[in-house]
Amino acid sequence: MIDPILFDSPDNINREKYIIATYYVAGKKNIDSLKYATSLAVEQSTGTWLQLPAETSELRKEHIARVIGIYEVPNYSWELPDDISERQFVVRIAFPTSNFTVQFAMLFTTVIGNISSGGKLKLLDLEFPEVWLKALKGPKFGVEGVRKLLNVPKRPLINNMIKPCAGLTPEVTAKLAYEVAVGGTDIIKDDELISNAGYSASEDRVKKVMEVLKRADKEKGEKTLYAVNITDRVDKLKENAFKCLEAGANCLMVNYLTIGFDAARTLTEDPEINVPILAHSDFAGVMYESAWSGISAELVKAKLPRLAGLDMTIILSPYGKFPLIEDKFRQCCLGHSTPLKNIKRTWPMPGGGTHPGHTQVLMEKLGNDIIIAAGGAMHGHPMGAQAGAKAFRQAVNVVMNGESLKDAKGRYKELDTAFDKWGIVGEKQKNIY
Repeated sequence: MIDPILFDSPDNINREKYIIATYYVAGKKNIDSLKYATSLAVEQSTGTWLQLPAETSELRKEHIARVIGIYEVPNYSWELPDDISERQFVVRIAFPTSNFTVQFAMLFTTVIGNISSGGKLKLLDLEFPEVWLKALKGPKFGVEGVRKLLNVPKRPLINNMIKPCAGLTPEVTAKLAYEVAVGGTDIIKDDELISNAGYSASEDRVKKVMEVLKRADKEKGEKTLYAVNITDRVDKLKENAFKCLEAGANCLMVNYLTIGFDAARTLTEDPEINVPILAHSDFAGVMYESAWSGISAELVKAKLPRLAGLDMTIILSPYGKFPLIEDKFRQCCLGHSTPLKNIKRTWPMPGGGTHPGHTQVLMEKLGNDIIIAAGGAMHGHPMGAQAGAKAFRQAVNVVMNGESLKDAKGRYKELDTAFDKWGIVGEKQKNIY
């Protein structure tokens, strides 16, 4: 018999003492779903494949995980069809928070550790007790803080990725940054492929870029953030951050999945680092692209970076080189604004092949609390990078005024040129690549 202690009701579980993980699992037609679910719970908490003398009843009561839900989809009841070879389930397991402290490393080891090698099993969601959310704190700035910093109360923000991705000197980077800044870009970020490079040290890049941004900001009457990439070995992160802050940085960027969530927290929770931090989601596909295993995109691109305190996160859109499914994309974006107790709302940053013709569909589907990110569509604009930035601002202003992009044709030369090159979403489009 299966030990009854391994089962509990979601109505009865003390949610302040457990983290609840929701999984997709699949197995052969003859799978015993109760045995399988309890084996997951035991494997990831107190047990091994057999009960040991030191595993006392008191220890099990305090530290063993509980299965709180097994839901078959489709939900067969009185017979299994002859033509199926596999059964699929949603399984929910509650893990005692007494098993580890508030940290991501042991959280991942617990909820998707050894069982990640167990075939068709994917971590879909995590539900946290309030004590965890208060300990994690979340971002310093979030949506409201960044809006206040930039003095942009309502419209979407515009981001530019400096292109080409690698090989640019600080001087050339600054020249390109000036062009897109004076054109109306709110945030300029390094590409994820450059950090503290030999040909472009981060602090040198900051000095050159911030020097031209002061001039651009004065000319356009607005503020621009420059998110300098400080990604490095974990023991170098803070050194890089403080060097860049001393050089005048007003925003930082990290490739958060390659440095790790706990490493990101050392930056976001440091009281001396008081600038927004942008999260680049390279490496995310390794975690979510399999339909059958890994971790869901909603966790990887929304809830977890938000909990780690990152203010804005790149989310690949359905329109570019590495598209997410349309409704999955919207789910990831919504995960940045869905109420989460004390954790502030954060910015989703749709990117990866975005051009001005996407502006209306993005704003209609996601609202105004988004950062529209573009690299090639600014630097590759036929009239130059400044015109590329202007085209995005023109597109945003058109939609903010309640008009359609189609109605704006013939009004702005920069926007018209972008339409001629790449089209408008909903019309016949030209491919940006």
